[in-house]
Amino acid sequence: MPVGGLLPLFSSPAGGGLGGLGGGGGREGSGPAAFRLTEKFVLLLVFSAFITLCFGAIFFLPDSSKLLSGVLFHSSPALQPAADHKPGPGARAEDAAEGRARRGEEDAPGDPAASLEDNLARIRENHERALREAKETLQKLPEEIQRDILMEKEKVAQDQLSNRAGFRRLPPVYLAPVNTIGAIDREPADAAIREKREKIKEMMKHAWKNYKRYAWGKNELKPVSKGGHSSSLFGNIQGATIVDALDTLFIMNMKDEFEEAQAWVEENLNFNVNAEVSVFEVNIRFVGGLISAYYLSGAEIFRKKAVELGVKLLPAFQTPSGIPWALLNIKSGIGRNWPWASGGSSILAEFGTLHLEFMHLSYLSGNPIFADKVMNIRTVLNNLEKPEGLYPNYLNPNSGQWAQYHVSVGGLGDSFYEYLLKAWLMSDKTDLQAKKMYFDAIKAIETHLIRKSRNGLTYIAEWKGGLLEHKMGHLTCFAGGMFALGADDAPEGMTQHYLQLGAEIARTCHESYNRTFVKLGPEAFRFDGGVEAIATRQNEKYYILRPEVVETYMYMWRLTHDPKYRKWAWEAVEALEKHCRVKGGYSGLRDVYFTKESYDDVQQSFFLAETLKYLYLIFSDDDLLPLEHWIFNTEAHLLPVLSRNLKKVEDDGK
Repeated sequence: MPVGGLLPLFSSPAGGGLGGLGGGGGREGSGPAAFRLTEKFVLLLVFSAFITLCFGAIFFLPDSSKLLSGVLFHSSPALQPAADHKPGPGARAEDAAEGRARRGEEDAPGDPAASLEDNLARIRENHERALREAKETLQKLPEEIQRDILMEKEKVAQDQLSNRAGFRRLPPVYLAPVNTIGAIDREPADAAIREKREKIKEMMKHAWKNYKRYAWGKNELKPVSKGGHSSSLFGNIQGATIVDALDTLFIMNMKDEFEEAQAWVEENLNFNVNAEVSVFEVNIRFVGGLISAYYLSGAEIFRKKAVELGVKLLPAFQTPSGIPWALLNIKSGIGRNWPWASGGSSILAEFGTLHLEFMHLSYLSGNPIFADKVMNIRTVLNNLEKPEGLYPNYLNPNSGQWAQYHVSVGGLGDSFYEYLLKAWLMSDKTDLQAKKMYFDAIKAIETHLIRKSRNGLTYIAEWKGGLLEHKMGHLTCFAGGMFALGADDAPEGMTQHYLQLGAEIARTCHESYNRTFVKLGPEAFRFDGGVEAIATRQNEKYYILRPEVVETYMYMWRLTHDPKYRKWAWEAVEALEKHCRVKGGYSGLRDVYFTKESYDDVQQSFFLAETLKYLYLIFSDDDLLPLEHWIFNTEAHLLPVLSRNLKKVEDDGK
């Protein structure tokens, strides 16, 4: 089809843009019944869990002999449920209150001893709760347990039928031409800028052409060995590069390539697979990419596929707290968390980076369930005490409580903060809850994590139970753009401060590039032992075509028009061409300090979705995707500020 463009118009009945979708915070379909296990296997699991918990009680619970005696002979009052115990995420209210009082009286927040005591207290609470549940189950007859299992199975089946019924017919979406809000490109007036932008478009053509030649339909390209590459993040779902690249192809006016990508989506993009996927990665790349392509092109297939995939991700939220699992088998609905995550926890940057896409899914599907799920995440977070005002990276989906007190604005935490700010902006500044959460969070981050090096470089350290690790990741470099983007809405008198903070982070990240041999930055760099903005560990010296530094350059250029950001961006283009370009595409590097390239042989899908898109926008006029009308998800996919767009079209009509 011709690459014409349409954009939806939407304003909630409450007048709050997308924020109006977020009413409830209700949780639906929680429980373990999605695990379709046989009754005998479940009984075996219950018995095994009971034995395991008994051993745990010996080590973690006071007076454990009495406790075990109570379990076996039904006599211990310690195991009786509290009279005022209420169902819901987390520990009992009285336990939580007692814990807060104890922390306040005995130890200062962030004290390692207090942190250890808190962890032990949480372990005791979890063991007591689990033992109560085990006792109740073991007191039932086998016939009662079998009946309960069958009832849970029936409930899940009914919930799934109910959910699917709501998506068989998608509601009409009112669309306006995309050229009314800056999605149609025009050439820059300056010849030198125009030439540089054309070079970046040629880079996109080189990456796309080789992906099509050697890896078409696969998730990613191996540009050195010239074959397909598939990460386990996507399970058996294929075509990540195609979906990730759709909106970049559109805004670069690569019409033929966009149409062949659309045809592949129509004919081959299949989510009916028996595969365990990363909920986070599939959401930001596939759901985000499809939604963006729909808003730009108006092609119904993109909306249909986005909603279909969104429905398949819903079982991830079937946990006691409503905090979703990290991994989900999209056929069986069975979820779990990463084995390495602290105590089986969900990760802040993963469950906190669903909000933008799920709010749009509710609008596009006409079903509020997606918005309800992510608003419940907000409810859980707002009900938790934050250590020093900070959000730890790990949250247990069963208890609804924090696990390890590790805080990072880089990996494991990063895009949670980004999505708080962008939820506020995407709602046309009506989502006041998101605004408050964002500015409260960055105030705590600035107090406890942001530091200056001996030579004046501003960096964001990591916080581990009150102790700082003076390391900053490449992923953290997005924060410069985030601080600048939110500056206009900062508390009174703080706008210039946050613009300056963004500029300082941009400078630090540029230094991390400038201090390598290839002029591209390492995965992480440190500020200790006399070292500044340099990777000191071998496993931190690689570069995988990441976008975060040029992302910050893009925002800083748009918001300040300081020419150094175009200069720095062009340095990155030259480095990519010199060190990462190969005949078969673009490859990451194993060591950015090594004089001879050692390729990792992966052309990441986000190189086309993010890195090249941000570079292209730096050398474009500001009226291509203006920031007042468009929000970029964390994969640089385009989501419109809907109610503002509605008002602009009305004004244009007048």
